[in-house]
Amino acid sequence: MRAFGSLSRVFSHVDWFAFIAALSIALLGLLTMRPFEGDSSSFFDRQIIWIVISVIAFLVATLPEYTFLRRTSIVSLLYAGAITMLSFVFLFGVVVKGAQQRFDLGFFAVQPADFAKLILIIVLAKYFARRHVAIANVRHILVSGAYAALICGMVFLQPDFGGAIIIASVWLGMVLVAGISWKHLATLLTIGIISAGVLWQYGLADYQQDRIVSFLNPLADIQGAGYNAYQSTIAVGSGELLGKGIGLGTQSKLRFLPEYQTDFIFAAFAEEWGFIGVLFLFGLYAIVIVRVLFLSLQAPDNFVMLFGAGVAIMYVSHFLVHIGMNIGLLPVTGTTTPFMSYGGSHLLTEFLALGILMGLIRGGRERLVIEDRTESVARIRV
Repeated sequence: MRAFGSLSRVFSHVDWFAFIAALSIALLGLLTMRPFEGDSSSFFDRQIIWIVISVIAFLVATLPEYTFLRRTSIVSLLYAGAITMLSFVFLFGVVVKGAQQRFDLGFFAVQPADFAKLILIIVLAKYFARRHVAIANVRHILVSGAYAALICGMVFLQPDFGGAIIIASVWLGMVLVAGISWKHLATLLTIGIISAGVLWQYGLADYQQDRIVSFLNPLADIQGAGYNAYQSTIAVGSGELLGKGIGLGTQSKLRFLPEYQTDFIFAAFAEEWGFIGVLFLFGLYAIVIVRVLFLSLQAPDNFVMLFGAGVAIMYVSHFLVHIGMNIGLLPVTGTTTPFMSYGGSHLLTEFLALGILMGLIRGGRERLVIEDRTESVARIRV
């Protein structure tokens, strides 16, 4: 009993609502990867290991106070590490389906872009926390944009179009939270539209253009570029109200739906769980995101608030892009959905982000208590 009591005190600051909701999403994803009875699946077995590792990482991540993250030298070192990892991908990364995004370490692979997103959130939170009063100065927007653009560009060149979109969304969202003016926002949108035109003409590969064209008219090439999007919408629609049952999704398990464990796991889930299951899943995501935003609003300082906002933006961006891609509202970009898709790098990053936020909240509150006590002692002495 004493051990249990001491353990509960250690983790008393943990937001269990957010954690349980995130873990539930991960377990739903695991069930969706479950093969037909009698079949074997390396995805299912490996994801169990990654969920266990991620949960342990989350609990450990909630313990430090993270005062070191407020040091410019540490944040600069983290950013340099992210750039180095992304650079090494081009030298030592393995090519999978035309993309060079990961290191193959034998039993598992590591995708540095996922950790780079979390590091970018820390960098931007540190930058804007010190300059939020002067955010109206366009120089701060350009400097922060340069930090994000370097990571975004390296991810895009892997090529990982979906990852680049998420990184750009994180930067734009954090700039908006920091207090960008509407004039500067309009300028950014204009630059973005022009850049999109240039990107279409000179930056996108033929297969990426085909994906966007197939998004606009998916029935034009069902057997080619539009195949994935078409099969995904069929899977979502075939779930109807109550779904076909856990492990009984024919579109996914018979491989009519490609990459059902990663890029199209929502479609596979919707086929098996139906509309009611989708509403339940959306409710779990709402709990995670609302709790993260609640923690951000309760933050003791701007750095923690901006970090929490960045984490929420990362979750929402991944969620919207993935769901939109699966139901035919957005082009197929190969983006995972938070906590649910197969893969260790993104799952570990998402649980770490949640744990770090809770550690930051606790550390900030304890620091405020110490400061209040110091001020009280000083007043008494006076």
